[in-house]
Amino acid sequence: MLHPQTRALLDLIEQKKIPPTHTLSVADARAYYRDRRAVTQPAPPEVAAVRELQMNGPHGPIPMRLYRPLGSSDSASLPVLVYYHGGGWVIGDLDTHDSLCRALCNESGCALVSVDYRLGPEHRFPTAVNDALAAARWVREQATELRLDASRLAVGGDSAGGNLAAVVSIAARDSGDLPIAFQLLIYPATDQHRTAPSHAANGQGYMLTSDTMAYFTGHYITDPAHYKDWRASPLLHTDLSKLPPALVLTAGYDPLRDEGAAYAEALTTAGNRASYLCFERQIHGFITMGKLLDEANTAVTMCAAELRRALVA
Repeated sequence: MLHPQTRALLDLIEQKKIPPTHTLSVADARAYYRDRRAVTQPAPPEVAAVRELQMNGPHGPIPMRLYRPLGSSDSASLPVLVYYHGGGWVIGDLDTHDSLCRALCNESGCALVSVDYRLGPEHRFPTAVNDALAAARWVREQATELRLDASRLAVGGDSAGGNLAAVVSIAARDSGDLPIAFQLLIYPATDQHRTAPSHAANGQGYMLTSDTMAYFTGHYITDPAHYKDWRASPLLHTDLSKLPPALVLTAGYDPLRDEGAAYAEALTTAGNRASYLCFERQIHGFITMGKLLDEANTAVTMCAAELRRALVA
């Protein structure tokens, strides 16, 4: 059963005739995504410090934002979560996920670096992957200067960002020079073919539709042959062993639900420590909507607790 608060949100979207993302230009879709956060997101909580960063990535400068949690000292070397925002590889930025990043930072006791990776259609696959991997490697290399503990570095993200975090974890394992302690995968996209049963069951009526998924994928990946590439579809990698411990979180009314569950199962089958949690009454994107959805705040707290357990305790 859909949560009553979530049902009310979907009804409000219909009453207000909010246009679906796939009907908008990319510029308008980005603006809508940025602007609607005032309606659904909690006020950004205070943190101990925020610092704007920039690195020189493989395709040019990559802006980032460093948060340090309340109660931490300026001199403490903190564990860190490198975070990749959601938005279908097409929309979203540092500001759309600012409240979420602050909450995860405070509640986990970890520092957090949010990454403003390049988006499609201006920058097609695998540019976002290259940016995401470069950012994680840069955070490790600059850990001392940033007062971070490189031995306690995690990656995470929601939706497209969860996809990137999963891919970075695999690439880091294969490169051997970027140890990752934990991966936080919030309703990740793991198979670009979009054939799991939940894509049909939840493809209409729950905000993220099949049409919107096709819009995002079409703006990100030029050639459907790339769907088979593990950097686009980490579930299809032939070896998922020896990866960092993971929490995979999904939503019951999300088209991505089944591929998230399948990825958690694949991680476990390959011998990794992986926990799976599904918020059965929720929709894709719910974790940023804590102003309206109580379970969003519960999900943030649970994610933060797992980060704390993996990196701080």
